[in-house]
Amino acid sequence: MKPEDAAQPDLYFVFPGSLTTLTGGYHYDRRLIAELEGLGITVRPITLSKTFPFPNKDEMDNAREALEMIPNDSVVIIDGLAFGSMESIAEKEKDRLCLIALCHHPLAMETGLQKEQSDALAQSEKAAFRCAQAIIVTSQNTRKILETDYAVPNVKISVALPGTDSSTFAKCEGTPLKLLTVASLTKRKGHDVLVDSLRMIENLQWEARFVGDQDIDPAWAQSLQAKTKSNQLSERITFVGAVDDLSIEYQNADVFVLPSRFEGYGMVLAEAVANGLPIISTRAGPIPDVAPKSASLLVAPGDPLALSKALTRVITKKDVRIKMQLSSQVAAEDLPSWSDCGNNVLKCIKSASRL
Repeated sequence: MKPEDAAQPDLYFVFPGSLTTLTGGYHYDRRLIAELEGLGITVRPITLSKTFPFPNKDEMDNAREALEMIPNDSVVIIDGLAFGSMESIAEKEKDRLCLIALCHHPLAMETGLQKEQSDALAQSEKAAFRCAQAIIVTSQNTRKILETDYAVPNVKISVALPGTDSSTFAKCEGTPLKLLTVASLTKRKGHDVLVDSLRMIENLQWEARFVGDQDIDPAWAQSLQAKTKSNQLSERITFVGAVDDLSIEYQNADVFVLPSRFEGYGMVLAEAVANGLPIISTRAGPIPDVAPKSASLLVAPGDPLALSKALTRVITKKDVRIKMQLSSQVAAEDLPSWSDCGNNVLKCIKSASRL
């Protein structure tokens, strides 16, 4: 790297698609960039094709050219949605640039992949990780996965938990109870399991709002709406779409539900805690670490019957619901901040690059 008395190199932040995309991963990227800039780092964003991690040859060539234009010795953070399929580029640039991978969760763990796709992504990501000076992950669970399944040395991994913003606690006084799910409509998020669960308790008083991007997997989103209609739940389940400001959704909710099959962290769970909401979710990945035990009911992923029983308990037992609500409010005091996240990433950058 350059001598300490030379001008500090800029930090390049590489990601696929649009940084304004309303998903948890892009929200993390946006807030991280803002925190780093607040710490005095000049961040230069570089946008790649939104088709990553499955780019065609031209899109991969464009990515290769984009990295070739970055000056020698620069620090480059690459979002894992792209980095995991860029092993040939990473191999070429690893000695010229200080490459840092940002892994929200391993690409191969996305639900709905064909086995050959999953295997190819796992091999590509392993090779790319070997070229990175450091890897930032968003949970201790992902750290364990990278160490165990991807043979990444512990010293190479830094954990930077997503932050949360403080919020006024939701009143949780809806009649009927309002169930809120915030998640992009993809197979991994388990909306289909939730629809099956809600059909089992259609005799109870509830309304549900499914908030999340419907354009990532349009066919799956349409199938969920068709499933809802066929189960005669269309008047009780509202597909809201992507929402820029989620605060109103959290404030108007009574119970937060996340039926995911897997999560890299589960930022929306932390946001639900920040709003003092009772939580019903699964035991997938790091969710038990994010959702406070006293504020949540967790079930096995992909089990609609177990999920329906948890929903029934919270809907029908007000004392249980209030106890969970109060526990969530207490837990909100210990949530990490975005400032914590930014400082943890900056430490990683300095360690990897002597920035």
